[in-house]
Amino acid sequence: MANLPTKPGLPNSQPQQRAEPDDNPPLTRVSLLYIAQRVSLYLRFGCPLRVHQIDRWRRYAVFSPAQQFCRIHWASNDYGTTRWQLMVLQTGMLGEGMQRVRGVRPGAHILLRAEGERNVRSALSQIDAIEVQSIEPADVSPAYWRLLNNRLAACLPLPDYNADRHAAWLARRELQ
Repeated sequence: MANLPTKPGLPNSQPQQRAEPDDNPPLTRVSLLYIAQRVSLYLRFGCPLRVHQIDRWRRYAVFSPAQQFCRIHWASNDYGTTRWQLMVLQTGMLGEGMQRVRGVRPGAHILLRAEGERNVRSALSQIDAIEVQSIEPADVSPAYWRLLNNRLAACLPLPDYNADRHAAWLARRELQ
């Protein structure tokens, strides 16, 4: 049977070959923005592979899979602050289901989402307490960020993250 031409825009009737996995892992692109006295969208912690400057106000950071980072979104207008948001995100692996987050392509796992001034300030104080102990917040257990998220949502006391908890997480990560 001869191959019949297909209509433009329709897939060819021949079976497609599967792409071989390459050595380049899928990267996550995070948009960042700064407009003085109006909008600030920036990273609080995380280790991007690189940061690209688009123009005077916009840039984006590129992360490899399974990396954690914190992105803060602050916005205001002529009458005051209109948005306080802090998100701790973890980049995903190819084939994983991820949440859609505006400005994060292709998406990420949301570990912590704090909205409003009170919750954002509480989350920032926990991050500061972690850094005081010389622990990199990007290396903190994802379970801790989820626990912090749930405690903030339920208005319960926030748990501390200490060196013992961190050592247990590092030992568990080595075993996986």
